[in-house]
Amino acid sequence: MAIFSTSPLITSGHSVSSPAPTIDIRAIVRNHGSVAAVDHVSFQVQRGEFFSILGPSGAGKTSVLRIVAGFEDPDAGDVLIDGRSMLGVPPNRRPVNLVFQSYALFPHLTVFENVAFGLKMRRVPASLIDEHVRQALTMVKLVGKEGRKPAQLSGGEQQRVALARALVNKPAVVLLDEPLAALDQQLRQAMQVELKSIQEQAGLTCVCVTHHQEEAMMMSDRIAVMHQGRMWQVGTPREVYENPRTLFVSRFLGVSNELPGRVGEAVEGAHLFQPADDLVPGFPVRIGPEVSAGRPATWSLRPEQLRMSRERPATQDPVLPGVLEKVLFAGSETKYLVRVGRDRLWEARTSGAMQLPYTSGDPVFLHWALGDGRVFFE
Repeated sequence: MAIFSTSPLITSGHSVSSPAPTIDIRAIVRNHGSVAAVDHVSFQVQRGEFFSILGPSGAGKTSVLRIVAGFEDPDAGDVLIDGRSMLGVPPNRRPVNLVFQSYALFPHLTVFENVAFGLKMRRVPASLIDEHVRQALTMVKLVGKEGRKPAQLSGGEQQRVALARALVNKPAVVLLDEPLAALDQQLRQAMQVELKSIQEQAGLTCVCVTHHQEEAMMMSDRIAVMHQGRMWQVGTPREVYENPRTLFVSRFLGVSNELPGRVGEAVEGAHLFQPADDLVPGFPVRIGPEVSAGRPATWSLRPEQLRMSRERPATQDPVLPGVLEKVLFAGSETKYLVRVGRDRLWEARTSGAMQLPYTSGDPVFLHWALGDGRVFFE
């Protein structure tokens, strides 16, 4: 059990011994009128890393991406790419390529011509253009479709053309702005795997902006969670999911069962957590001994950490009685909504192949390991 406050983490970096980062963002600030869209944000991205900036609408993540691309200037701070400051460097002179959410393909040009467009603008010799374009199209699996127009392609194929157009310039960094948002769910999931495979095969350094949690978790080496212009946590997908530092991060990265309440006195290495709802009995939590009793807090537990049984288990771990309200089959998993106390519905989950023999209205007992869950102080 870990203790966390609700204040954000706004910096993230690697240790001093790490190699020089490809991207080094240093305390950038961007104000939109009186609103701080980006509030002293700092982070680093290593060469070959897939780094995602995840957050809700209005978090400031797109502003960060536009600052790195050169479409917006920071009001303070610096952006370094390969050790060189990008302040004052226009977008077309930066070693980055941006893949837009809308793909921004030229509808009157063929696939080949769309991918070749940037090379022609740089006056690359025709013989090299042909070679580079074919290499890029091979990487994104579009060989044989060079002569098609964008309207003749599926959404996934259009996304690959946009990616090939970015790859062909061999940029130091590829910036992805909600790259899969226009795709349906099934194609989105397939493209997550393909995009990650292409990134690893080409050794690309990618910065991806998304509000889609599954997308970020699937593709990223590290994730930065943004909210209200600040970065609240940076870490691997597993780190930020299993060890969220704030209640916001916990909620944004997935479903949690929560109880507001207060932390009581420590007894035999554990504190008693007393829920605000008097109908829910208190239960032990493990937090640091320095925590003073009486502090308001919210306790949080992921559904997959929750177990359910008909009989009260013979265990020293926390146990709560409840009534099963609904059983929801969702294909890959089954969800169980259990009423705890007066008006709280908790969720437990099993895999789709392992449906428990319970029906609505059954009295059940919920239990979990003492070390599971998080306590977030107000």
